[in-house]
Amino acid sequence: MPSCMDNSIRILKGVGERRAAQFEQGGVSTVGELLRRYPRSYEDWSHPLSIAEAPFGEPCCIRAAVLTVPAEHRIRRGMVLYKFEAGDARARMTVTLFNNPYAAARLRAGDVCLFYGTVGGGFTRREMASPKIEPDGGTARLHPVYRQTAGLTSRVIESTVARALERMEKESPPDPLPETLRREWGLCPLPDALRGIHAPPDSRALEQARRRLVFEELLVLQLGLLRMKSRGKAAAGMRTACDHTAEFAALLPFSLTGAQRRAISDCLRDMSSGTAMSRLIQGDVGSGKTAVAAGVAYTIIREGWQAAMMAPTEILAEQHFRSFSSLLEGASPTEGRSLRIGLLTGSLPAARRRETLAALAAGEIDLLVGTHALLSDGVEFARLGLVITDEQHRFGVEQRALLAAKGNHPHLMVMSATPIPRTLALILYGDLDVSVLDELPPGRTPVATYAVDSRKRERAYGYVRRHLDQGRQGYLVCPLVEEREDEEGGPAAAPLASAVEVEKRLADGPFRDYRLGLLHSRMKPAEKERVMTAFSAGEIDLLVATTVIEVGVDVPNAVIMVIENAERFGLAQLHQLRGRVGRGQHASSCILISDAQNEEAVRRLRVMCETSDGFRIADEDLKLRGPGDFFGRRQHGLPSTRLADLSGAGDLRLFQQAQLAAHDILREDPALEQPAHIALAEEVRLLFHQVGEQGLN
Repeated sequence: MPSCMDNSIRILKGVGERRAAQFEQGGVSTVGELLRRYPRSYEDWSHPLSIAEAPFGEPCCIRAAVLTVPAEHRIRRGMVLYKFEAGDARARMTVTLFNNPYAAARLRAGDVCLFYGTVGGGFTRREMASPKIEPDGGTARLHPVYRQTAGLTSRVIESTVARALERMEKESPPDPLPETLRREWGLCPLPDALRGIHAPPDSRALEQARRRLVFEELLVLQLGLLRMKSRGKAAAGMRTACDHTAEFAALLPFSLTGAQRRAISDCLRDMSSGTAMSRLIQGDVGSGKTAVAAGVAYTIIREGWQAAMMAPTEILAEQHFRSFSSLLEGASPTEGRSLRIGLLTGSLPAARRRETLAALAAGEIDLLVGTHALLSDGVEFARLGLVITDEQHRFGVEQRALLAAKGNHPHLMVMSATPIPRTLALILYGDLDVSVLDELPPGRTPVATYAVDSRKRERAYGYVRRHLDQGRQGYLVCPLVEEREDEEGGPAAAPLASAVEVEKRLADGPFRDYRLGLLHSRMKPAEKERVMTAFSAGEIDLLVATTVIEVGVDVPNAVIMVIENAERFGLAQLHQLRGRVGRGQHASSCILISDAQNEEAVRRLRVMCETSDGFRIADEDLKLRGPGDFFGRRQHGLPSTRLADLSGAGDLRLFQQAQLAAHDILREDPALEQPAHIALAEEVRLLFHQVGEQGLN
């Protein structure tokens, strides 16, 4: 049934065409969407302080009287200050307003007001610049602060939300959480939660509201993921009859680790069950995920089916193509025919593309490796039995589904070299079973890591030259491609190393006697391939690059890496970059250069120097940055939560409770068809609409 939440925001007083367009530009078109756009923080006006009690340098609320009428001071063209004195029984302070004649005109001597801002000055003379000012009376509460978008200030959003709450009072919306579930978990009704999150009278009401809304978010997320997982379990998949792992292992020039054998066994057990496999292979840098993928693909191919692997970049796809070709060289899935591996990327010449697609459709290609090009029209498999996606956080659930749709319920394996804390993995990959590669192949030694400031850059360069003089190779990583551009293409906030300028400076200076190469994301695919081929062949001593080398670059002779402006990278990304060295038999090192002084950056670099354990690094990254920015960008295809923060113990407990509730609900009502679950089913549908509703039906 329609509710007030479905109404357009245009029904709210004060929301005309222009304001409605501003809200719609920010993704808000209905009353429900407005009320579900929660504050990002709160200002505590609930306990006003005297001037003497106010702390220096921290936001606070002060109750004081206006003692003098604001006086206008014209500083320069376009800058007008309004200064006045405010005071209480014990102290006085000078208040300054900048270019705000409207606020100044409202103030009268004798008015008692609440001032919210930061106190400066000294103990004998206090001052407050640009405070928010409200008349004393009825405003001593927690004030919400909203993210300002499309010309909408936080105050405008707050007043519009207040009118939406008034509307909700007259027409209570349906509650997605059934009353029995709310009673079981001690949760308040939806109207109380929305009032408490937007206009909390005190911190207790805010906490009750937040707990209810976080529980609901996590419950809806878990219901969607569990339904996707159960759909995969229910889907009939091709059943493998034999385990060909021993045959595959005999092809290898090395021995599989115990973790690799366990992961392959997990996959083969899934594939012999008669239902479609959905499994995540998670392992640290260098743990041997490619060999696991090759082993599983080998069994599928020996059983008469085809396999496909999708990688996020051409460099990584080409690396996998070479790796699979090497690992499976000499294999003959059928008598009289060698195993054939194909490569499909966006830069493949048209003639070769046509040839590859024809061979694929005819069943003559056993394993096709490629990029997003695998998803394009015209890519048809004869008998697709296994889909593999690498660096899974670069893809979304929808892209996995699109590739799987090329076959009839093929088995699915996804791989990630980005270690993820287990709880966050349950959120990111809740629709998958998980195998963890917790062993490194023999001979892999930790990379020694050092953090230095720019004053030691020349010494670091000397250290690099010593390795190059021994016939080894190295990387120098920069955060930017060119100067005066940040990663989004805008002006940089501070001087940052750029690959183009650094390569030129090094070639003309400290590395003029060495062979340098340049690799970055703006180069054409053919040029990237030429550079990487030359580096792999030992024709380049030092490769100056951006994060384009983060994945898929495997050069065992590369033993030294320098990362400029290391504070610009997240821990997970630094760990991935560092994983490009230490891949051979030689001791390897990574030098992090940074002049950053802020506590978080220093802590991040310290962690990198202390450990090479990717899972510990992942835990630290989650604590420092939270799940919302765990990968440095939003997880593609992952439905986003608005309030939940799994880096805190409280929300982790709520996650566990919501997971239990989700299992109970689906055990009783797998399709969410019962009347008590209709509103909840609609919330699941709305959250997951971006990943394709076919996954929830």
